[in-house]
Amino acid sequence: MSLVKNIIGAHAPAAASDGAPGVKFITVDDDGAGQRLDNFLMRHLKGVPKTHLYRVIRSGEVRVNKGRAGADSRVAAGDVVRVPPMRVSARGQEKAQSPAPAREFPTLLEDDWLLAIDKPAGVAVHGGSGVSFGVIEQLRRARPQARFLELVHRLDRETSGILLVAKKRSALALLQDQFRSRETGKTYLALVLGEWPAGKKVIDASLHKYLLAAGRDGAGERRVKVVAKDDPDGMRAVTLVRVAQRLAGFTLLEVTIKTGRTHQIRVHLASQGHPIAGDDKYGDFERNKLLQKKRGDAGLKRMFLHAWRLQFDHPSSGERVALLAELPPELQRFIDHATAPQP
Repeated sequence: MSLVKNIIGAHAPAAASDGAPGVKFITVDDDGAGQRLDNFLMRHLKGVPKTHLYRVIRSGEVRVNKGRAGADSRVAAGDVVRVPPMRVSARGQEKAQSPAPAREFPTLLEDDWLLAIDKPAGVAVHGGSGVSFGVIEQLRRARPQARFLELVHRLDRETSGILLVAKKRSALALLQDQFRSRETGKTYLALVLGEWPAGKKVIDASLHKYLLAAGRDGAGERRVKVVAKDDPDGMRAVTLVRVAQRLAGFTLLEVTIKTGRTHQIRVHLASQGHPIAGDDKYGDFERNKLLQKKRGDAGLKRMFLHAWRLQFDHPSSGERVALLAELPPELQRFIDHATAPQP
């Protein structure tokens, strides 16, 4: 038996209206309105690797109302999304069919419009790319009565801290508009290696996303790098940095991002010669191993990046909301040990 199954088009007509066999057309309903195209497809294409999904979007095989669209394009109610045939391993299909375990997360704020949680490190915000489920799937499972739960923004899997979830379609649109127009205030705590220069307060460097060489599953891992400002594939990214505390061999930084690029903080800080402690993609791998081997509270088992503060206008009242998520215990213990007098 073949190890792959066609999961898209299995119930579609043999030839779609554009003549391509196995093509599927999905009409966006009210619940999907306002979502990014990639997020919309992830909800409908369970078990398809995220890297493959992005590849077909970039290639133009995914169309919205017969036109090409980017992964960050927003779909509207009534839009027709053309999806090419997609394949997924039998194992991936089994994962897609397995329900996510119900889970609630520490709540920072909740009302009829939104939910703000303190996401732990090691948990993806949504399923895909080898992860069968994430925060949003677990929340939906824990709240079967909820009519609407959608991610407003994202955090990397290994980043902890404040994550917003909209409970109404109108709230999702209003909050995402604020993120796009840079009306939110997002500040992270990052522990970097070495002594950060006191005068280095702004990093204005364009970023470019690319894929590493494909592995056995045919999917390359996503990476980001700094490129010249005139690079046609570069996207401008601005990061503000403030020294919060100096420790022996480290600097704790308050990092505010003015743009929300993929891996922006991690790549920007590493490009200055001061990678985030514990970063397994852009960090100092040998130093990370040494930090992991330290015993007890002296060890660092994860990346030291935490979404600490978030400010935004409430989608209902318009009042400014300021949220704060304290450092998780494992990060605070590491700081405490690093600042304690040595015998």
